[in-house]
Amino acid sequence: MRLTTFSDYSLRVLIYLGVHDDEIATVGQIAEAYGISANHLMKVVHYLAQGGYIETARGKGGGMRLGLAPDKINVGELVRGTEDNRNLVECFDRDTSDCRIESACVLRGMLGQALEAFFRSLDAYTLADLIVPKARLANMLVLAQKRAG
Repeated sequence: MRLTTFSDYSLRVLIYLGVHDDEIATVGQIAEAYGISANHLMKVVHYLAQGGYIETARGKGGGMRLGLAPDKINVGELVRGTEDNRNLVECFDRDTSDCRIESACVLRGMLGQALEAFFRSLDAYTLADLIVPKARLANMLVLAQKRAG
């Protein structure tokens, strides 16, 4: 399984904001720090704001910051919300499946269990866990911005 770019960028935005919890950040700053598209981040930021993960303010001096404490942002919950298609194989969607062995195959059940184990594992973590090396992450993000600038 591979997470979508949307999930990846959602986690990156939250990590950035968690590391820079005493500052207001802009989409441009985050995009520059990671070397990723600001246009893609706009959609991610909108989603995160609607979900209450972040707070945003427009205008001069505007930007974003975490809307919840890092220990209240569950990684599994976030990824479930950002991954809209969890069909690992064709037969996960019975309405569109054209698998010829579906009625006798046990693969769907095994992969379904594996997918649930994946999410249960993510459920054990919060944003607070992801930002434990806070000083090191902050330094790396600043260095990335300096290299890009």
